[in-house]
Amino acid sequence: MSREKRNGRSAGSAGRPDAERLKVLVTGAAGFIGSHFCERLLASDCDVWGLDNFDPFYDPGIKRRNVRELTAHPNMRLIEGDIRDGVLLDGLFSDVPFDVVVHLAARPGVRPSIEEPELCFDVNVQGTLVLLEAMRRHHVAAIVFGSSSSVYGDSDTVPLEESVAADRPISPYAASKRAGEHVCHTFHHLYGMSVHCLRFFTVFGPRQRPDLAIHKFARLMVEQTALPLYGDGSTSRDYTYVADTVEGVMRSMRGVVEASGTDPVFEVINLGRSDSVTLKELVRELSSQMGIEPRIEWLPNQPGDVTMTCASDVRARSLLGFEPRVDLSEGLARFVEWFRQQYSGNDAPLLKPESSSAT
Repeated sequence: MSREKRNGRSAGSAGRPDAERLKVLVTGAAGFIGSHFCERLLASDCDVWGLDNFDPFYDPGIKRRNVRELTAHPNMRLIEGDIRDGVLLDGLFSDVPFDVVVHLAARPGVRPSIEEPELCFDVNVQGTLVLLEAMRRHHVAAIVFGSSSSVYGDSDTVPLEESVAADRPISPYAASKRAGEHVCHTFHHLYGMSVHCLRFFTVFGPRQRPDLAIHKFARLMVEQTALPLYGDGSTSRDYTYVADTVEGVMRSMRGVVEASGTDPVFEVINLGRSDSVTLKELVRELSSQMGIEPRIEWLPNQPGDVTMTCASDVRARSLLGFEPRVDLSEGLARFVEWFRQQYSGNDAPLLKPESSSAT
């Protein structure tokens, strides 16, 4: 892509004076990972525009609370709107010479995607296409796309390597994320966009969505309600602490910005600890941290759920210098501390979503 000159400089990073701050658009800015990432950007002296539609997938009040303090920062602007709104995006990109987009907005969840597959694809695929088209029109040539480990399906290859075909998704959500990767590659190929597709592996920590397993289980323990566990407890996940994930996204963002000014790249990169933990082990550790003995309700396996995730971290270490530092025990201790503060506060009812889906 030919980068136009704006404000007397290229929109890419080449020739960037050290004093110039990166201008970053973050979609899904009020969500779990998005709010942590915006916080990290502000601490790194970036100018941040956060876009979020505050979708009622879960209580929008939770997301507003996530960004309550961030919006008071002089370098943070929050825009309420939808990634599928091309007119809104054109206005935003016309006003701001963004250096990079970090695209974290999505319709999340394996099980919700089975219930509403059309909505899942509309947001995750069509929304990504609308965003990329706006970037193309306004000559923004660097994007980090938030993908998912679910794209691997129920693969027998462990640890999961990015070179695996990932052509057998088992849920609409997984298929939508793989399609998003393909659309990003198309724009890299046709228009020279510099792209990293980051496959997140079960991110957890403070502000985790209330429908996800760790948050849901903690709430049910406090309420002395049985925990619904699917299968026999042997399914396993590569749990990755949110601060580690955010550090990986930061390194990725810097990489695509640098490449957009020189030699555009397309990379698919796992962000995980490469350490898989069974559902039984997770519940045991969480109950220990909570100091509550849980009651268990055993249920049949759920459609769309994979048996195991475990990231190969070779590419992330090589390309990003990614080294996760927080293990499950320490991460759960931090989550429980946050959870207790939130659950005892005035906003405690926000922790009770109308529907839940642990994955």
